[in-house]
Amino acid sequence: MSTPAYETTTIAVEHITIRSNNSFAAVKTKLERLVSRIDDGIFTLLRYGETVRALKELEALPALSIFGFRDHGALLGIAGPRRHAIQYDIGNPLTASKMTRHNIAAGLYAPIRVLLSEDGDGAVSFEYDRPVSTFGQFNSPEIDAVAVQLDKDLRAVLEEAVS
Repeated sequence: MSTPAYETTTIAVEHITIRSNNSFAAVKTKLERLVSRIDDGIFTLLRYGETVRALKELEALPALSIFGFRDHGALLGIAGPRRHAIQYDIGNPLTASKMTRHNIAAGLYAPIRVLLSEDGDGAVSFEYDRPVSTFGQFNSPEIDAVAVQLDKDLRAVLEEAVS
């Protein structure tokens, strides 16, 4: 039986919080109107080797899509009162492929996790780890260039959602 080998790296990550004066419901509705849910049919095409057709569909997508979401606030009901908190996976498959082709480990951070939450005082905010900092650990100019654009796109849509 072989012994696993471990490697540990410490990275600095910029954590962003964008606050809103609007209600949780209003921000959630606006985000989901601005960033549509990705069509899972694209992944079916890729699974069956229909790469040309999948690429055409991916190229027609907006800069960002919601891959999935989890109602983390409902989960809190297990240990106490529920809260408004939804974790979204937001990104773009083509953007991810432009990074992961240079280092597959970049797939750990694509799509980006974004938390929309309301605290006990009713304050609403988005939180996420800045793509430029998380992807920066790979020391790749190609990945960094894509992360810079992803950072701009994500920030712009979240700022619009809270306004």
